[in-house]
Amino acid sequence: MVNVLFVCLGNICRSPTAHGVFEQKIKTLGLQDKVRVDSAGTAAWHINKPADARSQAEAANKGYDLSKMRARQVVNQDFQKFDYILAMDYANLYDLQSRCVYPAQLEKVALFLSYGEGENEEVPDPYYSDDDGFSLVLALIENAADGLLKALIQKHNF
Repeated sequence: MVNVLFVCLGNICRSPTAHGVFEQKIKTLGLQDKVRVDSAGTAAWHINKPADARSQAEAANKGYDLSKMRARQVVNQDFQKFDYILAMDYANLYDLQSRCVYPAQLEKVALFLSYGEGENEEVPDPYYSDDDGFSLVLALIENAADGLLKALIQKHNF
């Protein structure tokens, strides 16, 4: 089993969107018994709250269901449990890296968009933007999710 964790700041916009998109792509390929997906935030502001309504609406327009997701904060056990810990932006990346206790944990942490095609390195935070920000985030996430899926299939011989 390969375990993938998506991380943003509050776990109500970007990381639950990545979680829902990637989970659906895995199910579509019948890999749900080989890959486990979760999401978390580096901050504790929204624990147990659902994904932002704008994220849910944008995702639903493309067939992704975020309605059952609830925000949680990254915990120390995540660094042992997950094989891939993918940050949405540099602030999340640096926060995650600072929490790593062992060098092997650092190897698990990366920017999510490093798996995507394009010039963007970070998934912008749409929380304070208009609805267009949420559609941009979804497009970036779908692109990186496809790249991550391809990388996992090649590396783990699914």
